[in-house]
Amino acid sequence: MAYRWRITRGSIRRCGVLWRSSAVSMEKGELKVGDTESQLLLAFYGDDFTGSTDALEALAKSGAKTVLFLAPPSAELLAARFPDVRCVGVAGVSRSLGPEEMERELRPAFEALRELGPKVVHYKVCSTFDSSPHVGSIGKAVDIGAEAFGRQRFVPVLAGVPALGRYTLFGHHFAASIGGIYRLDRHPVMSRHPVTPMDEADLRLHLAKQTERSIGLLSVLDQQAGPEAMQVRLEERLREGCGIILFDVLDDALLKRVGGLLWREAERGPLFAAGSSGVEYALAAHWIDAGLIGDSFPSPREPGPAEQLLVISGSCSPVTAGQIDHSLRQGFALLKAPVLELAHSDPARVQQAEERLVLQAEEALRSGRSVVVCTSLGPDDDTIGPLRELLASRGLPASESGRLLGAGLGRAARRLAAGCGLRRLLVAGGDTSGYIVKELGIYALELLAPLVPGGPLCRAFAEEPALDGLELALKGGQVGPPDYFVRVQQGRLDR
Repeated sequence: MAYRWRITRGSIRRCGVLWRSSAVSMEKGELKVGDTESQLLLAFYGDDFTGSTDALEALAKSGAKTVLFLAPPSAELLAARFPDVRCVGVAGVSRSLGPEEMERELRPAFEALRELGPKVVHYKVCSTFDSSPHVGSIGKAVDIGAEAFGRQRFVPVLAGVPALGRYTLFGHHFAASIGGIYRLDRHPVMSRHPVTPMDEADLRLHLAKQTERSIGLLSVLDQQAGPEAMQVRLEERLREGCGIILFDVLDDALLKRVGGLLWREAERGPLFAAGSSGVEYALAAHWIDAGLIGDSFPSPREPGPAEQLLVISGSCSPVTAGQIDHSLRQGFALLKAPVLELAHSDPARVQQAEERLVLQAEEALRSGRSVVVCTSLGPDDDTIGPLRELLASRGLPASESGRLLGAGLGRAARRLAAGCGLRRLLVAGGDTSGYIVKELGIYALELLAPLVPGGPLCRAFAEEPALDGLELALKGGQVGPPDYFVRVQQGRLDR
């Protein structure tokens, strides 16, 4: 079989797969490759930024060198700046997009990741699976991915993450929150989400509203029967015509068993999967057993305290509200963002609001305190209703709040980080985080320290010297203990 090769900066490409070697040469017209070749194991697209760092953390702390980008990287960039990377991710914003926007966003992203040649391409969603046919449709993403990877037998879907208190049993999804573990449609937060409230716990029924593909289940009983029986059950579901297979998730032991099944499927050919960071935890556990990666993050040292921390929160979760309250009791200063002005249709008013916010934050930072800038203080904040009314008056859906508020907050955060010489920044809120980070002028992130599950501290790569090396923590609304903001400021690991 004849292969087409391309050599770039110490790397070569064959059949779309990136290989690297310190010994590449031509002898009598033949390409010779040394013994240090490697291949990407996995690439993922995260539907929001906080969830993307969750997947980054799951891979990196398992020993798989991983870099998260703000746009799909080229093979040349990987070879030049990240030559030992095993997994790559792209932090996106599709969770806040409608189906047509998702089509424009995801199809080229999936195709670009496919061209890098990983064994698995993963569409990473929030572990609470919140979505709808009209906003952040997971079914739409599955349809796009299945078309981009047309030869695979089925699309695996996995939502549970035991490390984050997320479980799927007989197709029904459960998530931890303040006070215990709740079925998703009775969850005190997700059942009341302002954009995508979850009123259905059976993920098969929920997903069926978003795709016409038939959905099968590999239940916890199928998994407990053992790897061979799992494979038999899978083949039965495929003969029944299921194009999507949902996997129950109960504990780490069964999650690793699922990872082995997914990897065997990936060895048939490139595999597209959808789900939470449970996909990364499942595969990484199997890779460790198979000797494909190491078994730990190489430098689990505490990063130590930052003199000051700037927190930008676009979350209306009560979990985040509790973290804000705890930080204020520890001496942080609070600034409420002018959400109605930031979402205004007049660009001049938006700019004036951003300017006032920056000046107020600069003054608070000059006092030596860490600062929290937030859009709300929980789901009952008195700004949420008026913001919805303002968006409706402009003919915009509630989901547009993430883009409008995130862009303005991101521009303010960039000015503050660069102008005040800040070393560390925390961004909270899945729907707004992507738009905030996109304004920061960074192009990639890698894990610095796994502070708490789902809320790691990362190192940013940027062309601007003042922002290159910025330490950035991204967390979803439901992530982290009450003292999370203080832990990020102090750089303390969760032990």
